[in-house]
Amino acid sequence: MRLLVLPGDGIGPEITAATLRVLDVADRRFGLGLQIEQMDIGLKALAEQGTTLPKAVLDRVPQVDGVILGPVSHYDYPSRDKGGINPSGELRTVFDLSANIRPCRARDGLSILRKPMDLVIVRENTEGFYSDRNMFAGTGEFMPDPDMALSVRKITARASERVARAAFRLAMGRRKRVTAVHKANVLKLSDGLFLREVRKVAAEFPEVVLEELIVDAAAAHLIRRPDTFDVIVTTNMFGDILSDEASELSGSLGLGGSLNQGDTVCVAQAQHGSAPDIAGQGKANPTSLILSAAMLLDWLADRHARPALRDAARAVEAEVEAAIATPATRTADLGGPLGTAGFADCLVSALDR
Repeated sequence: MRLLVLPGDGIGPEITAATLRVLDVADRRFGLGLQIEQMDIGLKALAEQGTTLPKAVLDRVPQVDGVILGPVSHYDYPSRDKGGINPSGELRTVFDLSANIRPCRARDGLSILRKPMDLVIVRENTEGFYSDRNMFAGTGEFMPDPDMALSVRKITARASERVARAAFRLAMGRRKRVTAVHKANVLKLSDGLFLREVRKVAAEFPEVVLEELIVDAAAAHLIRRPDTFDVIVTTNMFGDILSDEASELSGSLGLGGSLNQGDTVCVAQAQHGSAPDIAGQGKANPTSLILSAAMLLDWLADRHARPALRDAARAVEAEVEAAIATPATRTADLGGPLGTAGFADCLVSALDR
């Protein structure tokens, strides 16, 4: 089982190292046969190879079984013609990673919510308002004159159908409820098309209840009635914003796992950014990337019919939850005493027992 690891920028190398330590002990305990290889992307690759996403990396991705992607500082990259390519967006479009899966569960003692939350946000991953990835050539954002900027939103039936299908399939294994979040009262054509495709898919899953909710209300109801949500399906930007909100409500953005899945390629990725202000200080919470890697193991278990991979994923998730449930084994951002390496030590010790 070959995994390609791309540490990224900022805190990426630190949380990636912690994640690999956890995977190593899970590999030994469950006999997974993991083969890890690393390649450089981001600012390091730019300095050494002239691009933030070398062609060798893109060539390697479809040859391995899964990818672990650290956070990247793409806001600090130069323009594309000078080598500044957002690895996250590029991987999603090149390999058609149509669905971004982001689970959110409230944690006792960390969440500010008055009611329990256990939901999954399924976000369309390849188009929408993200102008760096919604055109065949060029960008979806442009300036006709120095005082006017325009941005094109792209919504297709194909992408909407695929993300809806991923959401309904996920709901079948959960509480059988899907909430489609939109802004069709204003974006009548684009979100109207998205809802048309969601409803068509819903007709194939009569056991699943479909709710439709305007994004403004969804943001409020995540706070007011989080216990009523099961699976949320939505477009790219709405999903990005709502999943960050839900993760913060659950206890911290650093606790949110994230998986970018396509038909044959899957990329585990921390939900948060590269946090350059604390890079190299050993303070970063590696939970998000560790949980994302566990999600990747789960995806691989389904793809290769290997129950041991799912057992390993469940064990990692259980030990993470046990660690963050105890104040003495939390990282500093959660009010605990541990840094990146100390938290990894805790998980490694627990998994190795």
